[in-house]
Amino acid sequence: EKIDRAMRCASAVVAGNTALAERAHAAGARRVEIIPTVVDLERYPTPPHRSSTRLTIGWIGTPDTARYLVDRIRALAAFCRRTGSRILTVGAGNLRLDGVETINEPWSEDTEADAVGRFDVGIMPLSQGPWEAGKSGYKLIQCMATGRPVVASPVGANLDIVVHGSCGFLADGDDQWVAALEALTDVEARVRMGAAARARVEAHYSLPGFAAAFTADF
Repeated sequence: EKIDRAMRCASAVVAGNTALAERAHAAGARRVEIIPTVVDLERYPTPPHRSSTRLTIGWIGTPDTARYLVDRIRALAAFCRRTGSRILTVGAGNLRLDGVETINEPWSEDTEADAVGRFDVGIMPLSQGPWEAGKSGYKLIQCMATGRPVVASPVGANLDIVVHGSCGFLADGDDQWVAALEALTDVEARVRMGAAARARVEAHYSLPGFAAAFTADF
């Protein structure tokens, strides 16, 4: 209960999403403010979309969170084998799929934005659980900042970040994941949704909009 005691004693608690804010309220925090995870858009260029229907499906994270990627590996592998698409991971470690072109790159703060810009589609699969509900969707926001549409599990902050059918898709189960990826083999759909994704980050998840609010309030 260490974190609960800390939140009760704090003048204010800054929470990255509603699930964390609810935890702080339940712990008896006197003041709770929600400030979502944000990115500095100057670090994220928006490369043009490739015209190919063969997707580069991108994921960024850590070897620990790569377990969520493994949970969807059957659907991803089947889709890639059928369409000739490939998987590009950043920070996952050594992921290999039989019959699927898989590129694994190490994570670096200096190169992560450029790596994400090579995605055609960014993905963020998650399990359902209290830990996942507390995650704030930073990697998803990074993909959207580069003007890439996304496919994400309908869990936690993902539900707030992704406008289904506008800047990407929320998918639950292998069939929905495959259907979402199929829809994004259309380059015009990727261009349209990618632009909507970037605009959503500019409006709701960019550094300038929240830096001023944070410094003014605290």
